[in-house]
Amino acid sequence: MDAAEFGELKAFLAVYEERGFRRAALRLAMSPSALSRTVRSLEERLGVRLLNRTTRSVAPTEAGSALQSRIAPMIGEMEAALRDVGSFQANPRGTVRVNLPQAAATAIILPKLLDFTNSFPEVRIDLVLDNNITDIVARGFDAGIRIGTQVSPDMVAVRLTPDFRMAVVASPRYLERVPKPHVPTDLIHHRCVTYKWDSTGTLFPWSFDGLSGKATVEVESVLTANDTNLLVSAATRDVGIAYVAEVVAQPYLVDGTLVRLLEGWCGLMPGFHLYYSSRRHMPAAMRAFINCVKL
Repeated sequence: MDAAEFGELKAFLAVYEERGFRRAALRLAMSPSALSRTVRSLEERLGVRLLNRTTRSVAPTEAGSALQSRIAPMIGEMEAALRDVGSFQANPRGTVRVNLPQAAATAIILPKLLDFTNSFPEVRIDLVLDNNITDIVARGFDAGIRIGTQVSPDMVAVRLTPDFRMAVVASPRYLERVPKPHVPTDLIHHRCVTYKWDSTGTLFPWSFDGLSGKATVEVESVLTANDTNLLVSAATRDVGIAYVAEVVAQPYLVDGTLVRLLEGWCGLMPGFHLYYSSRRHMPAAMRAFINCVKL
């Protein structure tokens, strides 16, 4: 059914229910003559008279009554469905699906989650932890969170955090057994735990930028994993040195479980950004989520 055919059926139904073209025209915000032409077009297409008309009254034919009994419930359901869908735009409700790495979930979403759920009790947040570069549209996500350099230029991006520093960290017990590294090249003599993207098998580069210049070191990775929390946990258990985002290591640095190394060599990484495909017709739940988590 195309839009014109649906419009004809709605016009007929209005005239049937109002028992007159003038009242039905007011209801549909159109002229009586235009409404009469629309109903006549439907009758001609079906090849049957649906309404008997006089100058004073309108009454359905047997065919008209039969048609009304079949289409009225369906059109009523369709109009109710459209109203329900429209309410997603007016009132924050429904589910917001977000694809994001573990670090972003811990540092950005969790601290704001209680306030958001209290403010918008009809919104459900579906977080899928994923450290790969994922096509959020193809996978059915409303939004993704990644560091700025990983966001495709065809996406709408909203900055969530300032740029952040990296941190080289190790446990005090590990450092009791080996000399502390003073420059990045010292790391080649250490056991290291390294992030590895499972989609490509690529290792996160140990790249540094200090007063003496830039350096990239090929470390000995005794452990690789695609989860930064696991790498930090391994470092706290004296397995080796980890190179992770400062925000991930910060709680362990505060309580002394880990200590920082090569601090003067650790530069900035682009901050986290939330990204999505389009601003057009954004559901209210998505808009509320963005407003909650952005800077």
